[in-house]
Amino acid sequence: MNMQAQVMRRVGLGILVLGWGLVAALSPLSAAPYAAMVMDARNGEVIHARNHDTRLHPASLTKMMTLYIAFEAVKHGEVGLDTKFKVSRRATQAECVCLGLKEGQRISLRYLIRAAALRSANDAAVVIAEGISGSVEAFADRMTRTARAMGMQNTTFKNPHGLTQSGHVSTARDMTILGRQLFFDYPQYFNIFSRRSDFAGVANVPNTNRRFLDAYQGANGIKTGYTRAAGFNLTASAQRGSKHVIATMFGGSSTAARNARVAELLDMGFSRAKSRVAVRKPATPAYQGRSTLVASKPQNGDDDPNAGAKTIRLVTAVRKSPRPRPRPTPQLPEELLVAVAEGVDASVLETAAELSLTELAPEALEITPPPRPVFDAETETAEITEALDLAVAEAAGFTVATPEDLAALEPDADIEALDAVAQDGGASEDLPSTDLVELADATQDTIEMASAPVTSDMEGGTEVKPDPVALPGALTHDEGPAPEMLWTGAPESFLPEPVDTPLNLNADLDVAAPPALPAETGIILTRSDTSGQDLATAMVAESFNAETPQVISRISTSDAGRLWRVSLGVFNSRHDAERSLITVRMAESQALASGVSRVRQVSGRFEASFAGLTQTEAGRACARLSARGMDCAVDQP
Repeated sequence: MNMQAQVMRRVGLGILVLGWGLVAALSPLSAAPYAAMVMDARNGEVIHARNHDTRLHPASLTKMMTLYIAFEAVKHGEVGLDTKFKVSRRATQAECVCLGLKEGQRISLRYLIRAAALRSANDAAVVIAEGISGSVEAFADRMTRTARAMGMQNTTFKNPHGLTQSGHVSTARDMTILGRQLFFDYPQYFNIFSRRSDFAGVANVPNTNRRFLDAYQGANGIKTGYTRAAGFNLTASAQRGSKHVIATMFGGSSTAARNARVAELLDMGFSRAKSRVAVRKPATPAYQGRSTLVASKPQNGDDDPNAGAKTIRLVTAVRKSPRPRPRPTPQLPEELLVAVAEGVDASVLETAAELSLTELAPEALEITPPPRPVFDAETETAEITEALDLAVAEAAGFTVATPEDLAALEPDADIEALDAVAQDGGASEDLPSTDLVELADATQDTIEMASAPVTSDMEGGTEVKPDPVALPGALTHDEGPAPEMLWTGAPESFLPEPVDTPLNLNADLDVAAPPALPAETGIILTRSDTSGQDLATAMVAESFNAETPQVISRISTSDAGRLWRVSLGVFNSRHDAERSLITVRMAESQALASGVSRVRQVSGRFEASFAGLTQTEAGRACARLSARGMDCAVDQP
């Protein structure tokens, strides 16, 4: 019995100790305080807040500041994304989640950024801190200074990864401010937080926030965190339409509970945020890089041999690139410049003396230029009119008589008799009809079917015109001086008045009303011997042969062989078809020189082609277009 009692006591004591151990292990998790904040990222307006200024353990939310300083260092030229950092022993001894780096290994900064942002690797955060600032402590101090410049007044950093450490605290408000600052200051890097996975130089690492990114609509980051003292933390960002909300939560009991609560906070933010808000970007904090000198003060004074050495960091970042100095311009000696100027002046004088301008003057060369012709409008008009009259007369069949022909012309007795009768007035009535007929027959070769020639009185200036209906016996003739021009040949004049009307030689000639003759110019026009009967026959034939004038409304540009065309295809609009024609015409202007551009509408679409080509021209043009990569086809419509 005693043995059994002792065993029971020991078993009960063990159970009691185990229970106390479990309670002690779970007590930090359940004791993690809750804090939250919801902010409109567009203007920084706080939508919801609870315990938002309580200083708590931020856990891996710390890495948001680590990454911010890494981006800042790249921006200011301290390091580059391809700069390789050496892994120290301290980095390999980091606790919890790690990338698996080995001491002495060298890895690029871009891979370290991916590992810290996605995998939340603690060793990668340590390598970043040592690579930029030389030590974890110096980097943590820079983190705190940057936080103060942002307005994070309740935040103090002691390490770059966020593991629990005395004095390493922040608030929900400060972490929300940091998330918003990352979005506006470095938008080119913010997409890293929304990647589900990425290659980190050693392996492909997943995003610890991928579940929330997949579950919540519009989520685009940014960082998770967990420690026993902090609980499950998350700073999340989401965009829907024109709204952008950032929420932070501290003290979650599990990943699922945290994600559900943050989703509720974001829904609250989207429901309360205004649709149209002016974006007000936060001010970029002052640069806290290597531009400042930092020295660690010895604890025991400078004279103490056991005192620590001073650490002085020099400025290495290039803040401003100076403009290079201009190259010096070579200066020639003043004596040389004067000598050159004097030599040029002497050469100019010698050349001017050799080629004297006075010797080249027209007076010196005894050359008198011809006088400039004087334009006389009346003389020019008369000459032009005379030339036109002569040209029209020659076209009608007249010829220019020579002075010898003019001298051979003598008055005919019969004509003089007719003139005497005309002067006697009514004496013609006393003549018998037989005498009139004989007199008319005697002069038939000259005046048959014609009106008497028009004569003018040179002294009185009066003009006597015959009666177009009177018989030859009734013709009158002026006994004044002989005219300087005689019109002979045709019974009617082919020379119209010089008026602004077109000349129509095919029109019916009206013998009864002869046109007025041109002014006398002293030129005698004659015509070959033609009888009156021949002239009447020619006039009748001319009237029958005259064709009816045709109005030409369109001139064809193609002949019997130009029935081929080059088709460029069918287009949806006339504009596209015309543009295709212009493009092809510019490309092959020589091959399509004789082609006519045409756009034809077919079934609601527009066909572009070049028509009016021969089969050879169309084939050559299409071959050249095909060589240029343009579609075409040769066909005969």
